[in-house]
Amino acid sequence: MNRWLFAVIGIAIASSSFAQQKLGLEQCISTALQNNLQIKQGQLQVQNSQNVLEQSKFNRYPNLNFNASQGIQFGRNINPFTNQFVEQSVNFSQFQFSTGATIFSGYQIQNGIKQNNLTLQANQKDLETNRNTLIVNVATAYLNTLNGEEQLDNARRQAEATQLQLTRTEKLVKAGTLPEMSLYDLQAQLANDELTIVNSQNNVEVAKLTLKQLMNLPANEQLDIERINVANPSTAPYDATIDQVFNAALKYLPDMEAAQLRIEAARTGVEIARGSKMPTLSINGGLSSSFSSAAPKERFIGDGGESRVIDVPSQTRYVAFQSVRVPVIEQVTIPSGEVQRFNYFNQLDFNRNASLSVNLRMPIFNGYQVRYRVANAQIQQKNVELQQGIVRNSVRQNVEQAYYNMTNAAKRYQATSKQVQSLELAFKAADSRFNAGAINSLDYNIAKTNLDRARINLIQAKYDYLFRTKILDFYQNKPLTLE
Repeated sequence: MNRWLFAVIGIAIASSSFAQQKLGLEQCISTALQNNLQIKQGQLQVQNSQNVLEQSKFNRYPNLNFNASQGIQFGRNINPFTNQFVEQSVNFSQFQFSTGATIFSGYQIQNGIKQNNLTLQANQKDLETNRNTLIVNVATAYLNTLNGEEQLDNARRQAEATQLQLTRTEKLVKAGTLPEMSLYDLQAQLANDELTIVNSQNNVEVAKLTLKQLMNLPANEQLDIERINVANPSTAPYDATIDQVFNAALKYLPDMEAAQLRIEAARTGVEIARGSKMPTLSINGGLSSSFSSAAPKERFIGDGGESRVIDVPSQTRYVAFQSVRVPVIEQVTIPSGEVQRFNYFNQLDFNRNASLSVNLRMPIFNGYQVRYRVANAQIQQKNVELQQGIVRNSVRQNVEQAYYNMTNAAKRYQATSKQVQSLELAFKAADSRFNAGAINSLDYNIAKTNLDRARINLIQAKYDYLFRTKILDFYQNKPLTLE
């Protein structure tokens, strides 16, 4: 009981420390890869393919089997030593070793090993594809969380600025410099800012929930991520053209490699089917023995010496003398040797036999099975070739979409950046004029609202542009970092 208690306490402390530490992007990705069930399924699929490959390699070696049986037969049976029927129950034992090896089978075994190896590599690439997809999804959720937290910080700064302005306005209203209506407008603006804070907090929680789900963590798990100082993106054009990104994606993405490996595996499948047309040469051997209770328990074994003649009373011939039957004396020749006990193991040794055969199988006509097997293998090859084309088109479309999204995000960020700069100047002027009583609170709130909205749009545009560029970097096999 104490050990269980200590174990529970240890788990609780470990969970608490995990919840208290702030996780970076690499830690989030590592946790997601470790906990993701689809990734684990992919790993099992790879292990299964590995086992299939290893087993197919052993098909090149001879097989060896042992069979044994023990039973009893009732009624009329055959004496295995005389081949005559006997009316008795017979106990029997049978033992057999058998072996065989394929010498030639149209290269089907070699091609089967090759196909299984290609299938293993394709499954490994599929696992890599799933890992990459999960990594991109985790990075996206991580960026969305950073975006939400920065939006929340911005909303809090807006509310603080409104609160300061509200405090100054209260003093001016009490002094009679500004009308009381200005105070009400700023109070309404502060309520809007507080609502923006609540909405931003909700967005952060949703982004964190998505990140937790990708990491396979419970929703009530405390999760804090490292705040990365994401610099403002450069306004310089992206350092690769769309064709360069596409060619790099074709070279590095495991999707394309998996499709090409499956084409090669399908071609090998055609060769395996064609191998069925060729003759099969094999060799087989066996060693067996048996025991039967119907066999005699003793046997005579001659030693090769001289035989001797003895006189013995006849068992069938008699003479009568004074009403008494007297057996006739007969001469019997007895060979030289001895009578030996014939036990269980003696019988197994006596009954052993061995066999060795070479077999040739020549297919002539089997209902066109081989023909249609080859035709179906060729159809499968064409199917995987079309699938490669589908994957290639998908990659091209994704790259094109990502590139144009990046271009549009760059334009949006540049335009929003200029808008924020202009609105900051406009708000600075409006703030000075409002404090001087030159404009009313409505005009002031309009200027502040425009600036706040533009700043929110700028943050969104910054993270959107960063995400689009990272996707293009990912297609070119560049490290996925946010710094």
